[in-house]
Amino acid sequence: MTEGNFVDYVKINVTSGKGGKGSVHLRREKYVAKGGPDGGDGGRGGHIIVRGNPNYWTLYHLKFKRHFKAGHGNDGGRSRSTGADGTDVYIDVPLGTVIKNPKTQKKLFEITNKGDTEIVCHGGIGGRGNWHFKSSTNQTPRYAQSGMPNEEKKITLELKLLADVGLVGFPNAGKSTLLSVITDAKPKIGDYEFTTLKPNLGIVKYKDYQTFVMADIPGIIEGAAEGKGLGHYFLRHIERNSILLFLIPSDSDDINNRYKILLNELKKYNPEMLDKDRLIAVTKSDLLDDELSKEISIELEKQLDVDYIFISSVANQGILELKEKLWHMLNS
Repeated sequence: MTEGNFVDYVKINVTSGKGGKGSVHLRREKYVAKGGPDGGDGGRGGHIIVRGNPNYWTLYHLKFKRHFKAGHGNDGGRSRSTGADGTDVYIDVPLGTVIKNPKTQKKLFEITNKGDTEIVCHGGIGGRGNWHFKSSTNQTPRYAQSGMPNEEKKITLELKLLADVGLVGFPNAGKSTLLSVITDAKPKIGDYEFTTLKPNLGIVKYKDYQTFVMADIPGIIEGAAEGKGLGHYFLRHIERNSILLFLIPSDSDDINNRYKILLNELKKYNPEMLDKDRLIAVTKSDLLDDELSKEISIELEKQLDVDYIFISSVANQGILELKEKLWHMLNS
């Protein structure tokens, strides 16, 4: 999937259908002189329904279609015939989509499971036919209800990626390179900051045909929680990951300090992120000799409160061990 095709935020207009009018009809047949009222009810207007569809990975299919209208309910008929309901319109979205009010930014609901449905815009109720209004004092009512009006709304759809493992790190930390090595994904790779401008997903193959999903998130910079760099644009994608894999290059001045800065940005954005399982991958470890690796390990043992592993995506060092560790963390 190219960066241009990754769409995780859209605004759309939705309009439900009007309810059909109730019928004003009096029964007239050859041998029934005074049959009384028999006007049927109007049909319900169509709903606008949001539905979870795992076949979609982004909101790209909604990028160029911003207006959705449901069908109107049909009017009631004679012999208490109810009008047909208006056609419902389904909007399929990827799992992990949050629906919000664009003015208040209040979350209306979210779709996280296959087949989940939520009515975002209700169709108008059909009006009642004149047979409902018959009474001992009014045996031939010549009036009926009009159908209820429809609803029209603007809503925001915001995708938060559903992945088992989320890659967290500063720009140019090797996240895209790792994703390209550990999965079949083909993210854009470069030796400059913010090579990745959109999240990328890849499927990691494990033993016995088992798999888990890994997400490459654009790099964090200090102040990201306040909107610096790519800011909130990417931080929301980390919220849904089960495990956070922090990637810190081995040539960093202070690995522990870099880790704390990353952790602090996540905490400022959403303190609940600190409840997730975490693992540190010291990348570009092929640049280290045995003596330097031991020195770094001794320092990390003293400073860190989480587990760590040395890896090199280019030299394919520690990749199998990383898979094993992540799999056991996911299934512990």
